[in-house]
Amino acid sequence: MDIKNLHTVPAFITKDSSEIRELLASRNSCIRNQSLAEARVPVGCSTIEHFHTLTEEIYYITSGTGRMRVGDETREVKVGDAIAIPPGKKHKIWNTGADTLCILCCCAPAYEHSDTTLTE
Repeated sequence: MDIKNLHTVPAFITKDSSEIRELLASRNSCIRNQSLAEARVPVGCSTIEHFHTLTEEIYYITSGTGRMRVGDETREVKVGDAIAIPPGKKHKIWNTGADTLCILCCCAPAYEHSDTTLTE
């Protein structure tokens, strides 16, 4: 059984400039076909618009508020919101609140830098 704690996994910066703590993925567990990570976007910051050729993502907001763009649609997001991001769709998230925006990111197949294409 693999159990990882958010407070003990190291942070790294992804290609889209978000700070990630990878909880479960092939790099640190028996999981092979998906990944789960927490992303943090500081106050006043955003990710770089990007897309993934193969990976579909689910963002789940656990703390803070923001503005999410997927394709041509932009909406406000808050704690408890789950956002579906299909493969090939450009996406970006802005922290519009007064606190760090924290997002659980579920990716299938698992997140890889090589599957991330920056578009700005």
